[in-house]
Amino acid sequence: MCKVRLLFLFLVFLSLGARAQVLENYDGLWESAQEESWLGSNNRIDLQVDLASFPESNLRIKLPSKSTVFIDGKLWRLTSRDTVFFRSLADFQAEFGQDTVTFTVVSPNLGPKKTSIQKVLGLSSIREASVDPEGNPITGRFVPQPVKDFYFTALFIILFFLALYKLAYPYLLAMMLQPLSVINAEDFSDSGNLQKFFSFDVIFYILIVAMMISQGAVTSLVVFSKDWLETWIGLDYSSLLTVWLGGAFLILALTIVKFIAIKLISYLFDLGKAEFSHFFYLLRLVVFGCAVVLLVGAYFVSNDFSGLESALSLLLLGFFWFYIFGVLGLFLIMMSRLSFKKYHLFTYLCIAELVPFLILAKWIMDLGQ
Repeated sequence: MCKVRLLFLFLVFLSLGARAQVLENYDGLWESAQEESWLGSNNRIDLQVDLASFPESNLRIKLPSKSTVFIDGKLWRLTSRDTVFFRSLADFQAEFGQDTVTFTVVSPNLGPKKTSIQKVLGLSSIREASVDPEGNPITGRFVPQPVKDFYFTALFIILFFLALYKLAYPYLLAMMLQPLSVINAEDFSDSGNLQKFFSFDVIFYILIVAMMISQGAVTSLVVFSKDWLETWIGLDYSSLLTVWLGGAFLILALTIVKFIAIKLISYLFDLGKAEFSHFFYLLRLVVFGCAVVLLVGAYFVSNDFSGLESALSLLLLGFFWFYIFGVLGLFLIMMSRLSFKKYHLFTYLCIAELVPFLILAKWIMDLGQ
């Protein structure tokens, strides 16, 4: 009976060894990505992994809680708690198309034996699986809690300010948010009511719009430039809120500068008071576009953060063309409402809108890359 038990234990040991045999252990090869100082400890480490050797094996990746993982500078995975992942090397090669990749792990919980990458054999039937240290299955990618808290706090503040604005200026808000006004272009009539730019109601409204734009910009930084944001600013709740508020007031200042520039260019082209209609017509388009971005972003932040990158890419591309067609619509409206030569009108819109917008879009693309 004792020999039978020993034989049974031996077979179980062999089956477990075949199921997860370690071929390469990278645990001692991690390198600090930044120097430690007395003011703070290192929270970022790098590791180069060879994908060419043992092509039929799988990577066993162990990560501490609140980890952000980049592969060759591209955001790959987020974890909210201690996690273990298994993924085949064939999947990595198909996704990145290289024989060697660099893993970068950013986490405040880095420590001995908390981060591990091993090349194992015997899990070929598992394409990608993940379990926590207790063995419970985990699926999907996780949004860091500070990012989620920031996103919905900022969204709540924007909606709160909109509610206050509706109580104080219901007619003006209804006029600015009416979709049909984009088509009938009421702002271009002689009875337009938006003739006092530096009044409190207009500045307050532009501040709310700036907060919407800033929230979209900070979310894009979290998704597309997370490494840079983590290094220079941080990903904690207070840092994200500070960046958002600072960005909102900066955008407000830039918007005022843009209006002054449009007013100056309109004066040089002798367009009268068309700068008011021009500015608020396109501002309405910006509000519609930002509202779509924030609402779709809220869905992905709540349900599927891994899909936010592709969703934001499509939304930003759609916003680009939406704004371009908005400028084209503005050209057609001004051409029909104003007695002005088409060539001069086209030159005015290129100087005031198209050229600055294309330069800004190119700068944002370069920043994202």
